[in-house]
Order: sequence, then C-alpha cells, then structure tokens
Amino acid sequence: MDKVVSLCKRRGFIFPGSEIYGGLQNSWDYGPLGAELKKNIKDEWWNRFVRQRSDMVGLDAALIMNPKVWEASGHLATFNDPLVECKKCHARYRADQTPGLAYSVEKLSTGIETKHLAVAQGTKCASCGEIWFLGKTLESPKQFNLMLKTFLGPAQEQANTVYFRPEIAQAMFVNFKNVLDTSRKRLPFGIASQGSAFRNEITPGNFIFRTREFDLMEFEYFINPKDWEKTFEYWLTEMKRWLHDLGVTSEHLHFVEVSKEDRAHYSQRTVDVEYDYPFGQKELYGLAYRGDFDLKSHAEKSGADLTYTDPEDQKNKFIPHVIEPSFGLNRSILVALLEAYDEEKIAGDEEDVRVVMRFPKWVAPVKVAILPLSKKDELAVIAKPLYAHLSKLFVCDYDETQSIGKRYRRQDEIGTPYCVTVDFETIADKSVTVRDRDTMKQERVLIAELDRYLSGKLTS
Repeated sequence: MDKVVSLCKRRGFIFPGSEIYGGLQNSWDYGPLGAELKKNIKDEWWNRFVRQRSDMVGLDAALIMNPKVWEASGHLATFNDPLVECKKCHARYRADQTPGLAYSVEKLSTGIETKHLAVAQGTKCASCGEIWFLGKTLESPKQFNLMLKTFLGPAQEQANTVYFRPEIAQAMFVNFKNVLDTSRKRLPFGIASQGSAFRNEITPGNFIFRTREFDLMEFEYFINPKDWEKTFEYWLTEMKRWLHDLGVTSEHLHFVEVSKEDRAHYSQRTVDVEYDYPFGQKELYGLAYRGDFDLKSHAEKSGADLTYTDPEDQKNKFIPHVIEPSFGLNRSILVALLEAYDEEKIAGDEEDVRVVMRFPKWVAPVKVAILPLSKKDELAVIAKPLYAHLSKLFVCDYDETQSIGKRYRRQDEIGTPYCVTVDFETIADKSVTVRDRDTMKQERVLIAELDRYLSGKLTS
C-alpha cells in the first residue's frame, strides 16, 4: 500500500489536498494522471451502463437538496455511526470499527434497539496510549449523524439549514416522475447518475478508501416486483463482468450475502462486493433490492403520485420496486491501482527491478508516449508533428529528456501501454520503434501505418 501511495504522489496520480498549508485530514486531489484515470473509468461506466443500453437514462442532480428529502429518506433520523471518545485526549473513534472494541445492536421483539459495547482488556487509545475502561477512561457510545450541514442564504439560522447529499440515490427517486413523463420509458428501466457525495465520517482513512468527500456511480433500476429475483441475478453478473474488465483478479473478490439482521429493513436481499485490500477485506461495491421503500416514502411525504401505470393494462397501477447496483468511483480507482502495481525482476540482472502499472489498456491514463531518441532537431521535426497527430486519436505524452531507458521506465510506472521511439533510422526508412509495456518487446512500424497499428492494439 505504501508503495502505491508513494508512486501516486511521485508520478502525479493523487496528491494530499491543500498540502502547502499542511493538508486537510484525508483530503486528496487527483493530479494530471489521476484526473485522466478517473475520467476513463467514469466514461467507460457511463458508456457501458447508460449510452449502450435502451433501458437506461442519465441524471445529473444538485449536490444540495430540499431537507425534506432527507427527512423522507430517514437520513436525518437514522444516518448515524456509533462514536466513542477517549476521556484523556478526546480522540474520537467508530465503536464498530476500532480494534479492541466489540459493538453490537440487539433488536428486541418490541422493535426497540439496544446497543452494547465491550472493551477488551488492555485496549489502548491509538492517539495517547491511555488504557480504556468503559465509563472511566472511555465514554459510552453515542450516535453521531454523518450528514454534512451548511446554510443557504446570509443568515446561519435553523430555517436555512441544508445538507450536502450523503448519497446520490435520492435524486433519482424524487425525479422518477419527471424522468418517466419525459423519457416515456417502460418497466424495467433505470436512472443512472454519477457525482460527489459527502459524509462527516468519524474516522476516515486508508488513502482514498474512506474519505469525507467521495464519488459514486450508481443506478436505480425500476422493476415489477415479480421480476426482482432474476433482475437481481442479472445485475450481479453484470457487476462481475465490469470488475473483470477493470482488471480485478477474481481471487481478490468476495460476494457476501448480507444477513437479514444486518441489511436494511426494507431489503429482501443485499450483496456486498468486498475486496482484499492491504488493510483487510472491506467493501468495494454493493447490490441491494430496495423494494418500493424509497418511492413509497417520497410519495407519502410529498403527496406526489409516483405510481406506474402498466401501458397494457391501464387499471394496473403500482409503485415500482428497485434494484440498486452501487459502484464507488474512488474505490474503483484504488482497486485499479492496487491490481495494476507490479514489480518485475529483469532477466540477467537480479538487482534491476522494473515497476510497472499493468492497467487494462482502456484504463491507462496515457495510451501512447512519443519519445525522440535525442533532442536533435532532425528528430524533433518528425516527433512533434507525430505527437500532434496521434494526440487527436489517443491521450499521448511527449518526452525528450534523459536517456531512452529511463524514459521507458517512467512510462512503465504510469502504465502507458505503448512507447513510440523516433530514432535516426526513422529519417531514412520512415519507421518508428513501438515498445510494448507488458512484454518490453519492440517492433518496427511504418509511420504511415502507425494509426491503424495502435488502434488495433489499444482496442484488442
């Protein structure tokens, strides 16, 4: 993990946020390569799940919504994490994710929940080292709401309180009628969205795994309830296909069926897609059958008619049920980085280790690097127009500094699939040397045939 984090900063994938001012806890900025990587994943997801499907439409919604949305969805009342505080240094932790603490919730037959916390003997505060005893050096857990609050208008008054969205799903529910009326879609169909969400996490961390500002890609797929099981299985298969194409090794994935006790009360089935991160098996994506809870709740609270009329039977009106596949964009990026990172010993030199990011070609932030063998003008007059031409077709890099070997290694570290070297032979034979990132094999290709050659390689 440390090697990946170091490479990300050194090569311009991800920087600590506000670094010249000492940073901001768990805030990260995507650098030149990170921005391209992020865009590649977002665009491929959108093309795959929206543009290439006749049963999906898109939505780009506001970050701040009417607070009544969050009342209806239950976020204001129940979107909480259990918080404990060290009485000595006042450091705060999540009770359900801190080593040495065992937090549990018991649901009584009356519907009331009772919460329990046990502290293992010798458990110490990670911040100050104080040994914890519940009620003495460690406060009892309390519920901490994760909604990130702000105010609209010039006065910071309760009436002006609003919240940055903690998820992107609710906008798709409250816009269901608008989308249905304008798109004239029939069930089953989905509304897809991408964008930022905000959660005031108690203990963010592990690089970009858990942050207070993060990006999601998800859709709400509206169905007739009788079809939920086969639709659920279909989207589970599609998520597996996406992960394969993202370059994720199947051995690193776990598809965890969430028990009835742990899933939301309205869900008949939820699968957590978990990944073997360097810091343990944690959630990557999620797939949930949400029933009609969201649309029904918004219909009741707003008074809007969110029913669907069967076009083949006008008397058949019902509130659609929902299957929700949710893809975390930041975690997709993290997993893509972890899967791509490789250290390869060079044959014949045991001490020479090549670091290479083996991204799938569509994921790679730079597709082709143009490398003149030297800075000589006679090479530049060929290499620069070649770069200008190829950069209209692919994301390209142009580099003429340091030795060709060091430049190859630099491109390996950022995952560039192909390097095109313009050398002195090019002047005479109008050919260039194309180097493959993964095999390091080199092939001589005519400049006139380079477009077709690279297009074929990059789409194979």
